[in-house]
Amino acid sequence: MFKWYTELTKSEKRTYWACFSGWGLDAMDTQMYALAIPTLIALWGMTRGQAGVLGTTVLIMASLGGWVAGVLADRYGRVRVLQITILWFSAFTVLSAFTNSFWQLMLTRGLQGLGFGGEWAVGAVLISETIRPQVRGRAVGSLQAGWAIGYGAAVLLSTLLFSSLESSLAWRVLFAIGLLPTLLVLWIRRNVEEAPLFAQERREHAAERPGIWAVFDGPMRATTLKAILLTFGIYGGNYVMITWLPAYLKLALHLSITNVGGYLAINILGSFAGAFLNGWMADRFGRRRTFIVIACLQAIAVAIYTLAPITLPVTLMLGFVLGTLQSGTAAGTGAYIAELFPTRIRASAQGLCGNAGRAIGAVMPTMVGVLSAKLELGAAMGLCACVSYLLVVTAALLLPETRGRVLTDVTGSADPEAGSTIPEMRADNALPR
Repeated sequence: MFKWYTELTKSEKRTYWACFSGWGLDAMDTQMYALAIPTLIALWGMTRGQAGVLGTTVLIMASLGGWVAGVLADRYGRVRVLQITILWFSAFTVLSAFTNSFWQLMLTRGLQGLGFGGEWAVGAVLISETIRPQVRGRAVGSLQAGWAIGYGAAVLLSTLLFSSLESSLAWRVLFAIGLLPTLLVLWIRRNVEEAPLFAQERREHAAERPGIWAVFDGPMRATTLKAILLTFGIYGGNYVMITWLPAYLKLALHLSITNVGGYLAINILGSFAGAFLNGWMADRFGRRRTFIVIACLQAIAVAIYTLAPITLPVTLMLGFVLGTLQSGTAAGTGAYIAELFPTRIRASAQGLCGNAGRAIGAVMPTMVGVLSAKLELGAAMGLCACVSYLLVVTAALLLPETRGRVLTDVTGSADPEAGSTIPEMRADNALPR
C-alpha cells in the first residue's frame, strides 16, 4: 500500500510533503473552532443555532476562497498561490483570538475561510499534476491523513490548554497558536517547484487566460454541476460530524474534557487510516465504486452512532469507523476532480467544485443547530448526515470513471462516456503498481 512513495522522485516528495503539511496545518487552525464551541456557548451565551451559523460562515467563505485561489493559480502558478493561502488563513486564525463577540468572530472566521478553501484547492491540483496517474489516487488521497494529524494536534492542544488554563483564556491561546503554519511558507519557497504540467501549459499558452466562468463553458457545465453535487454530499455529511461531534460528546453524552479528547483521538486515528484506504481502493477498484461503497457504509455508521441506544464502548469503537469513512469519502475528491478537467482550468474547477460543495453542504451544520431545538442533538446530526451521503451515491452514479487518466490539456468534453473520443485526453487503464 505504501510502495508508491518510495518510487517518487526527490522533487515529487518535496511537493507531497508541502501539500501534506499545508493541509494538516489548515486542519489544525480550522478545527480549533469546533473544539472551542462548548466554551464559547458558555462564555458568550451563544445559542446552538449561532454556533452552527459560525461553522456555516467559514465554509461558505471557503467556497469563494477556493474559486478565487483556483483562478489565480491557473493564471499565476500553483506554488505562489499556495503560499499566499497559507499565510492568509494563519493570520485570521490568530486574529480570532482577540475577538469578544459573536459578530467579531464571524468576521475573522469568515475571512479565515477564504484561505482555508484556497489552500485545499491549490494544493490538490499541485500534487495531482505532479504525481504519475498509476498512483495518483493513493498519493493525493493520503493527503487527507494530514487533516487527521492537524485535527489531532488541535485536539491535543485543546485538551492541554483547557485542562491547565481558565476556559476564558484557553480558547484565545488556542487560536493564537494558529500562527505556526506561516513557518511552512518559508520552507515551500526554498524547496517546492512548480508543477511541470502547468509550467508547460503556461509556456505554450501564455497569452491565453481562461475566464472566471470557463468551468461552465460548453460540455464542462454538466461535469462541473455533477462534481459540485458530489462534494456537497461529502462535505455536508462530514461537516455535520466534524462540527458537532465535540459538542455531542460533551452535551449529549456528558463526557469530561479529558474523555472527549480521548474519544476524538480514536476518531482521528480512524481518519488517518481512512485516507490510505480510499487511495488504495480508488486506484484498485475505481473512483466511482469507491465513493459509492464508502458513502453507504458511512450512512449506516452515522445512523447507528447518533440514533441507536449504544453503550460508551461501542461509541468508542464506532468513533474509529466514523473517522475512517469520513476521511475515506473526502480523500478521493482531490484526484477525482483534477482528472475531470483540463490543465487550463483545473485549479479553477478544483476550487469551485470542491468548495461550492463545502458552501452548499455548510447549511447542514446550521440545520443540525436548528433541528436540535425540536429533536435530540444526535437525531438531528444523524438525519442531516445520512441525507448528505445519499447525494454522494447519486453523484457518483452520474459521473464518469477516471482511474489512470493522464492529465493533459483538453478543449473538449472531460467525460469519456459522453459519446465522443478525445485524442488529447486518454485513459490509461493499466492496473496500478
